[in-house]
Amino acid sequence: MASNNLSVLEALDTARTQWYHAKAIIIAGSGFFTDAYDLFCITTVSKLLGRLYFSNGGSDPGKLPTHINNAVTGVALIGTLTGQLVFGWLGDKLGRKKVYGVTLILMVICALCSGLSFGYTPKAVIGTLCFFRFWLGFGIGGDYPLSATIMSEYANKKTRGSFIAAVFAMQGVGIIFAGLVSMIVSSIFLKANPAPSFNEDHVLSTQSNADFAWRIVLMLGALPALLTYYWRMKMPETGRYTAIIEGNAMQAASDMGRVLDIEIKAEQEKLAMFKSNNDYPIRSRKFYKRHGRHLIGTMTTWFLLDIAFYSQNLTQKDIFPVMGLTKKAQQVNALEEMFETSRAMFVIAMFGTFPGYWFTVAFIEKIGRYYIQLMGFFMMSVFMFIMGIKYEYLATEENRWLFAGLYGLTFFFANFGPNSTTFVLPAELFPTRVRSTCHAMSAAAGKAGAMVGAFGIQTYTLNGEKSKIKKAMIILAVTNMLGFFFTFLVTETKGRSLEEISGEDGSKDKAEAEAEASYRRRQGLESY
Repeated sequence: MASNNLSVLEALDTARTQWYHAKAIIIAGSGFFTDAYDLFCITTVSKLLGRLYFSNGGSDPGKLPTHINNAVTGVALIGTLTGQLVFGWLGDKLGRKKVYGVTLILMVICALCSGLSFGYTPKAVIGTLCFFRFWLGFGIGGDYPLSATIMSEYANKKTRGSFIAAVFAMQGVGIIFAGLVSMIVSSIFLKANPAPSFNEDHVLSTQSNADFAWRIVLMLGALPALLTYYWRMKMPETGRYTAIIEGNAMQAASDMGRVLDIEIKAEQEKLAMFKSNNDYPIRSRKFYKRHGRHLIGTMTTWFLLDIAFYSQNLTQKDIFPVMGLTKKAQQVNALEEMFETSRAMFVIAMFGTFPGYWFTVAFIEKIGRYYIQLMGFFMMSVFMFIMGIKYEYLATEENRWLFAGLYGLTFFFANFGPNSTTFVLPAELFPTRVRSTCHAMSAAAGKAGAMVGAFGIQTYTLNGEKSKIKKAMIILAVTNMLGFFFTFLVTETKGRSLEEISGEDGSKDKAEAEAEASYRRRQGLESY
C-alpha cells in the first residue's frame, strides 16, 4: 500500500515523467538494441558463410550443413540462457549496477572477436565464431534481467509498463538495423566488386572481398554497446535495492533525491518492516505460496512464445524465397543473396515487427499486460493456423503478398503481445530481493524455447520443403494456443506499486492474517 511505503519508494512511484526516465530508457534500451542486432544479424550472413566455406554447388549453394547451421545460429542462444541465470542471480546478490557494465564489456569484446574469427580450415573459422558467439550471448543474457529490473525499479507506477516495454522495444530497432546494415555492407561490396554476367559462374561466384562483409556486419554490433558504457556506469544503484536489500535508506534517499531533484526523507526506522516482509528466499514455502504460480506462468509463457518467435526469425531465410521476397539461390551469387535476405528481413521488421513493439508501449497501461498477452497469443495462433492449413494456396506467385501480409501480422501480434509482456511481467510480479533472479529464470525458460526453435523447428525446415514448413506453422500455432492458456497463471500489475504487487509493504501478510483469523472463527462456530 502506498501509505506503508518508504518515502523514497513513494517518491519513485508518484514522480512525474521527466528526463531521467527517458535517459534510463535510452541507456537500458541501447543494450537491447545491441542484443537484437547481435542475435539476429546472423540470419543475414549465414548463407554467405555457407557459400564461402561449405558450398558444393547444387540447388542451394549457400546451404550450411545441418549441424553447422544449428551451431552458428544456436550457440548464442545457449550463451544467452547461461548469462541470464548467472547475471540475474548476481544482480540480486551484488546489486544491479555493479554487474550492469560487465554485460556491455562482454558484448563489445565478443562482437569484435566474432568478426575476427580466423582459421586454416572452414571448420576452424566456424568453431572460433561459435566460441565468441557463445560469450557474446552470455553478455546479452545478462542484459535481460538487469535492464528489466533497473527500469521497473526506476519507473513510476503510472507509466512503469510503458517504460519497461519501451526498453524492450529497442529490440525491434536492433532487428531493423541488423537488416539495414547488412543491406548497406553487401551493397557496398557488390558495387566495389561486381559479379560476372548471369550464368553458372555468376551464381557460384563469391567475390574475393566477400569474406570481409560478414565480418564487418558482426563487428559493428560492438559500436552501440561501446557508446553507452560510460552512461551506464554513471547511473546510481536503484533506490529499491539500496533501501530494501542493502538497508541504507539514507543513501537511497540521497541517490533518488538527486535523480528526481527533490528532497526525500530517509526513514531508516521503517526499513525493519520491509526487511521482515522480504526475508524469505526463493527456495522457500512462503515464496512458492505467494509467487510460485506467477513464476510458473512467466516461465511457461516465455518458453512457449520463444519457440514460435525465434523459429520465425531464424527460418526467415528459408521462407523468404517461398514468399517471393528473395530470389531462389540458383539465381543469385553470394553477396546478392545476402543483400536480398537482408532487405526482406528489413521489410518484415519495419512493417510487422517494429510497429507491434510500440503499440504495446502505447496501450499497455490502457489495456493491461494480461489482456495484451492473451490477445497476442490468440492472434498469432490464428494467423499461423491459416498459413499452415492454406500453405499450398498461399505459397504461389499470385498469393505471395497475402502470405507476406499474414507472416508480418504474426510478428506484429507477437510484439503487440507476449514478446513484450513476457519481458514486462517478471520485472513487476516478484519481490526486490529475488526480482532479478526470477526475471532471469523466466527469460532463461524463453531461451530454452528459442533453442527448441533453433535446433528443432529450424532443422526440420532447413531444406525449405513446403510440406515441412506447413507442418511447422501448424505446430507453432498449437504452441501459441498453449501460451494463451498458461497466461491465466499470471495476474494484472498495472497501476500498483511494486511493493503492493509483491507484498513487501505488508499487505499480503495482513491479508493472510485476516484469512487465517476468519478461518479460525468459522472453525470455532462450526464446533458448536
